[in-house]
Amino acid sequence: MNFGPHSFEVSKPEKELFPESGFSKEDLIHYYTKVAGDLLPHAEGRPLAMHRFPDGIEGKDFFQKDVPDYFPDWISTVKVKREQGSIDMLTVENKATLAYLANQACIAPHVFLSRAGHIDQPDKMLFDLDPPEDGFDLVIKAARALRDHLAEAYDMAAYVMTSGSAGLHLVVPLKPKAKFDTVRDFAKKVSEEVAEQSPEEFTIEVRKEKRDGRLFIDYLRNSYGQHSIVPYGVRALPGAPVATPLDWDEIGQLKNGAQSYNIRSVPKRLGQKGDPWEGIYGKGMVLPD
Repeated sequence: MNFGPHSFEVSKPEKELFPESGFSKEDLIHYYTKVAGDLLPHAEGRPLAMHRFPDGIEGKDFFQKDVPDYFPDWISTVKVKREQGSIDMLTVENKATLAYLANQACIAPHVFLSRAGHIDQPDKMLFDLDPPEDGFDLVIKAARALRDHLAEAYDMAAYVMTSGSAGLHLVVPLKPKAKFDTVRDFAKKVSEEVAEQSPEEFTIEVRKEKRDGRLFIDYLRNSYGQHSIVPYGVRALPGAPVATPLDWDEIGQLKNGAQSYNIRSVPKRLGQKGDPWEGIYGKGMVLPD
């Protein structure tokens, strides 16, 4: 494949990565090239962890954070500090890199909450909402409760997307000023306040056996080194569902919950209405004192 000055040879394009639905590696590459214009603003500059499935979603998978020696030198990297030493991780800066990752059977790219240049300071705060069982209605209720509380108590705007897996992600864009510990502490405070408003439905109890069927408002992703599925990233599940940003009035209309959109429907959706999250990082807020 050729992308201006960048090119690579596609290996086994016909290989089925999603056997149940018949989606091949070629389909995955085609999807990521079609949505690149909308995906890239959510990924640029962010260290990326590759969730790879060399034999498709029914085979063995692994997360890879380091950049293999055989990756082309036109792929951008950033040095990320670890407890011991550092690691070079890739960043997605162009369509060619997205396509190359798909060719490497990286189905689900996961990105940091921070970008190169301020790696210790996130530019978004994330709340991960998964149903305790099959109660997607409870996920919707939690998302709305968090949105309303953030707006009323802190004058902060939140944005919502399907995770492509089980639930919803809520994101608050931030100016990259505060360290991760400060952001996580604030996210915990907000989660606790929302849980206290509906203690029979929501909890911040980390241990599953103590949740008693309540929805866990997960604020723990707001930590250095944590990552989450990139907006418009594909999930390694039957049907190739996609993590899809939404308008708030859409969350009550999801026919298949978090898996309502897939690699066939998302490009059409973007062509019709664009990205509901377009420009959100230019609206970053500062945490209240």
